[in-house]
Amino acid sequence: MPESNPAPLRRNLKIMSGAVVFNWTRVPVTVLIDYLDSEGSLAKFLCDFPTVSREQAQATLRLARQAFSRHADEDPAG
Repeated sequence: MPESNPAPLRRNLKIMSGAVVFNWTRVPVTVLIDYLDSEGSLAKFLCDFPTVSREQAQATLRLARQAFSRHADEDPAG
């Protein structure tokens, strides 16, 4: 049974060949990125993958935003 407020992502070599998936699902995170990249919407993604909760998807997008901030080069003129 899923715990409340679980980590949004999981990687296990036995699940989807080690792809990063949404916790408690077999849906790779790359599918969400592909949806958004191809002008899809979060609502469409959630409709097509009902095992992923809105909270999981939003938490994943927040993690991505934080990762971008950590890995971006700072503009020296800045």
